[in-house]
Amino acid sequence: MPDQWPFEMEPDARARKWLDTHPSSRTRVIAYDVHRCCGGGKICQVTVRELSPEDAAERYVPGALSDGTVFLIDLRAAVRLPSRFGLTVRGFGPLKHLDLDLEGEQWGALLYD
Repeated sequence: MPDQWPFEMEPDARARKWLDTHPSSRTRVIAYDVHRCCGGGKICQVTVRELSPEDAAERYVPGALSDGTVFLIDLRAAVRLPSRFGLTVRGFGPLKHLDLDLEGEQWGALLYD
């Protein structure tokens, strides 16, 4: 993997299978959304999805799997993520989706710091 990637991601067996059965011609992104609720609380959400035309490239930094597959990571998440982390699959049936595989403290730093 080239040295320019600030993030290295390692898919587990389920994530590798999901990636193999869901090929995409578009780059995938780790998106980070922050919503404020009416009481002033902050709700953070992390999703792994395909790059959309509305996404501004300057809001992302690159990451890659060991096989060279490139992902883009939202800058707001990038400052809170470890430089190496895993990918896994969560959900059931049609709700299965690619997700980050982080330890509890890492999730806490990502969503609540």
